[in-house]
Amino acid sequence: MTWNHKPWTGVFAATLCPFREDHSVDASGLVEYISELASVEGVQGLVCNGHTGEVMSLLPAERAQVTSIIAETVAKSPRDLKVVSGVMAEGTLEATEHALAAKEAGADAILLMPPHHWLRFGRTSETAIAFCNDVADAAGIDIVLHQYPAWTKAGYSLDEMKEIAKHPSVVMIKMGTRDMSRWLHDFETLKQSSPDTTVVTCHDEFLLPTLFEAADGALIGFAGFAPHLMVELVHAALDGDYQRAKSAQRVVAPLARLIYDFGEPGCGAHQRMKVARWLLGRFPSPHFRRPVNPLPDAEVERIRNALDKIKPTL
Repeated sequence: MTWNHKPWTGVFAATLCPFREDHSVDASGLVEYISELASVEGVQGLVCNGHTGEVMSLLPAERAQVTSIIAETVAKSPRDLKVVSGVMAEGTLEATEHALAAKEAGADAILLMPPHHWLRFGRTSETAIAFCNDVADAAGIDIVLHQYPAWTKAGYSLDEMKEIAKHPSVVMIKMGTRDMSRWLHDFETLKQSSPDTTVVTCHDEFLLPTLFEAADGALIGFAGFAPHLMVELVHAALDGDYQRAKSAQRVVAPLARLIYDFGEPGCGAHQRMKVARWLLGRFPSPHFRRPVNPLPDAEVERIRNALDKIKPTL
């Protein structure tokens, strides 16, 4: 069976979240944006309430609201897309509550992030494994495990991922380890241990290398920005078509440099992504929620000038 006939493979777009000037969620703007993404052939799923979607600034009710809007919009699409909602919480009970709310709102799965207090204090393997298993058991919904960079105290070890992936609800690992020396080894080991669990890259800055070396797809914010370009690049790489993938990468590269500025995905990149789509007339507003300040006028103008040169490729 080829990759494009398997579930949970291919391109999953991490979505932006539009806000009005008063920083309330722009529901109508979100519907318009999601309708565009859902129409793109080759996009397999939409992942809301992730870092790209500013989950850190959304209130619990707003996370459910965003999920519900996306699920309802996708249900009207002729295409069968997965809806995944991010869950970021500091404790098991809260994470379960968010997972159940996402399920009630129409999500097919949750993107389960590690508790962020682990970034400061660390945790034991038993704690990490129990957190994921307990949420999975209590919520009864498919889970995409969010693997953080290896340099953080919240990233899972290979042995921990192997154990977590044994849970039948864990359908995908969003592999954000950013340890390229281990990428192939970790992928192959996980696939041997849990062959039905897909492992996808979220390395926007190492997208082509990770896809060529080993991946079942990509879950990336860039697919929520330029979905057609990402479908072409990811599918070419998964098909093993080196020349076609390299050709797609040459189109993507200047845009990626503009958005990511030679760094990892992060708040600055997500903000530039939102502003760029707004400048292109494909997003309702450039607003980010506080404490993030608006981009300086000079930065907005720099993005505008760069887009003028790149527009023919978009």
